[in-house]
Amino acid sequence: MIAQSVSVLNTTVPTKKLKKSLLCGLGLLALGTQIHAAEWSDTSLGWRYGTTFAEPYDNKPDGSRQDISKNIISLNHVSGYKYGTNFFNADVLLSDDKDPGKGTKDGAQEVYVVYRNTFDLGKAFKKDLKIGPIQGFGITGGFDLNTKNDSYGSKKRMLVLGPTIMMDVPGFLKISVLALNESNDPAGIDKRYTYDTHPMLEMVWGMPVFSLPLSFEGYALFIGPKGKNEFGSATAPETHVDMQVMYDLGADLGMSKKTFRVGAEYEYWHNKFGNPESQAGKGATASTPMIRAEYHF
Repeated sequence: MIAQSVSVLNTTVPTKKLKKSLLCGLGLLALGTQIHAAEWSDTSLGWRYGTTFAEPYDNKPDGSRQDISKNIISLNHVSGYKYGTNFFNADVLLSDDKDPGKGTKDGAQEVYVVYRNTFDLGKAFKKDLKIGPIQGFGITGGFDLNTKNDSYGSKKRMLVLGPTIMMDVPGFLKISVLALNESNDPAGIDKRYTYDTHPMLEMVWGMPVFSLPLSFEGYALFIGPKGKNEFGSATAPETHVDMQVMYDLGADLGMSKKTFRVGAEYEYWHNKFGNPESQAGKGATASTPMIRAEYHF
C-alpha cells in the first residue's frame, strides 16, 4: 500500500504542481523546525479505510448517493516549539472505481495537504493568560492544498488565519475562528478562480479516555458560504466532523507506548466543499465509518 501511494505521488496524479506544493509544504515545515527548535514532536504513518464515502455530483441514476470505498494513506507530524505548535498532514486518498479518474475506469487519486502553526501568545510574552476554563490564547495560520485526477480536476489552494483559544482540559482542545482565502483551478475554467473570503469555526481535540489505553481525537469544522463558485452557482455552509477512538496496541506488543495504535473513526461531511445537495445531489453529504491504524516513529 505504501508503494502504491508513492506511485501516486510520482506518476499518476497530475503532478508537477502537486510535487511543487508538497515540497513547498515540507520545506516550510523543515524551515520552521530549524528556526524554532522542537521541544517535542510526534510523526506517524497511518492508514484508514471506509466504504461509504461520497462526492458531490457523483450519484446513482435514481438520484441516490453513490457509496465510494477509499483507502487513505497519511503522513502526520505535530511538534511543539518555544512559542507554539506546528501541525502537518498529507493524505493520499485512493478511491475505488465508483469515483473514477478522468479518462479511466480506475478509481481517482487525490492528495490533500494541511499545515497549521499556532503562535501561543502567553509563551511569546511570558505571561499566564489563563482565564477560567481557558488555558491560553494564540494566533493560528497555515494553508490547505489539494489535487485530484477526476473529471473536475481540483487544484485547491487555501490560506487560513485567525485567533485561537486553548482550553484547560486533559490532553488538548483548541477552538479557532479563521478567515479562509480559497481558490481553485479545475478543468473547464480559463484561470484560477478565487472565492469570497469566508469564516470557519474550527475545533481540534485529543483527550485520554479515563486511565485506559484509549484516546478520543478529532476535529469539527463549520464553514460559511464562500459566495459564487467558479461556474456561477451559489455555495452553501459546510459541516465537516471527523473523530476517532484509538487504542494503544503497541503496549500489548511489547513496543513503547503510543507506537502502534488502532481504532474506529467516523466522518460526517455535509455540503462537501460548499456544494449544496440541491445542486450536487445526495453525494454532497457523506456519513462514513472507518477503521484506522497508525505507526508512530
